[in-house]
Amino acid sequence: MKILDLKIEGMSCGHCVMAVKKELGKLNGVTVESVEVGKARVQIDETAITPERLAKAVEEAGYRVVA
Repeated sequence: MKILDLKIEGMSCGHCVMAVKKELGKLNGVTVESVEVGKARVQIDETAITPERLAKAVEEAGYRVVA
Protein backbone atom coordinates (compact mmCIF):
# COMPACT_ATOMS: atom_id res chain seq x y z
CA MET A 1 0.00 0.00 0.00
CA LYS A 2 1.18 3.49 -0.85
CA ILE A 3 0.05 6.69 0.88
CA LEU A 4 -0.83 9.65 -1.32
CA ASP A 5 -1.57 13.22 -0.24
CA LEU A 6 -3.83 14.93 -2.75
CA LYS A 7 -4.14 18.72 -3.00
CA ILE A 8 -7.67 19.50 -4.15
CA GLU A 9 -8.86 22.78 -5.64
CA GLY A 10 -12.39 24.12 -5.32
CA MET A 11 -13.38 22.73 -1.91
CA SER A 12 -14.78 25.20 0.62
CA CYS A 13 -17.06 23.44 3.12
CA GLY A 14 -18.14 20.26 4.83
CA HIS A 15 -20.37 19.31 1.89
CA CYS A 16 -17.29 19.41 -0.36
CA VAL A 17 -15.44 17.14 2.06
CA MET A 18 -18.27 14.61 2.10
CA ALA A 19 -18.60 14.63 -1.71
CA VAL A 20 -14.89 13.91 -2.21
CA LYS A 21 -14.85 11.28 0.54
CA LYS A 22 -17.85 9.52 -1.02
CA GLU A 23 -16.33 9.38 -4.52
CA LEU A 24 -12.91 8.19 -3.31
CA GLY A 25 -14.57 5.63 -1.05
CA LYS A 26 -16.28 3.99 -4.05
CA LEU A 27 -12.95 2.98 -5.59
CA ASN A 28 -11.54 -0.53 -5.21
CA GLY A 29 -7.99 -0.50 -3.87
CA VAL A 30 -8.43 2.81 -2.02
CA THR A 31 -8.62 3.41 1.72
CA VAL A 32 -9.55 6.99 2.61
CA GLU A 33 -7.54 8.07 5.65
CA SER A 34 -8.74 11.68 5.81
CA VAL A 35 -10.40 14.40 3.78
CA GLU A 36 -10.31 18.06 4.72
CA VAL A 37 -11.06 21.24 2.79
CA GLY A 38 -8.39 21.37 0.09
CA LYS A 39 -6.75 18.01 0.70
CA ALA A 40 -7.15 14.28 1.08
CA ARG A 41 -4.89 11.47 2.28
CA VAL A 42 -5.50 8.00 0.87
CA GLN A 43 -3.81 4.62 0.86
CA ILE A 44 -3.82 2.90 -2.50
CA ASP A 45 -3.09 -0.57 -3.74
CA GLU A 46 -0.96 0.30 -6.77
CA THR A 47 -1.95 -2.94 -8.50
CA ALA A 48 -5.64 -1.97 -8.35
CA ILE A 49 -5.77 1.82 -8.84
CA THR A 50 -3.80 4.62 -10.50
CA PRO A 51 -3.32 8.22 -9.38
CA GLU A 52 -5.08 9.25 -12.59
CA ARG A 53 -8.19 7.30 -11.55
CA LEU A 54 -8.10 9.04 -8.16
CA ALA A 55 -8.00 12.42 -9.92
CA LYS A 56 -10.95 11.39 -12.09
CA ALA A 57 -12.99 10.45 -9.01
CA VAL A 58 -12.27 13.87 -7.47
CA GLU A 59 -13.37 15.50 -10.74
CA GLU A 60 -16.58 13.45 -10.66
CA ALA A 61 -17.27 15.01 -7.27
CA GLY A 62 -16.86 18.47 -8.87
CA TYR A 63 -13.31 19.38 -7.80
CA ARG A 64 -9.77 19.17 -9.20
CA VAL A 65 -6.54 17.58 -8.01
CA VAL A 66 -3.59 19.96 -8.45
CA ALA A 67 0.08 19.00 -8.60
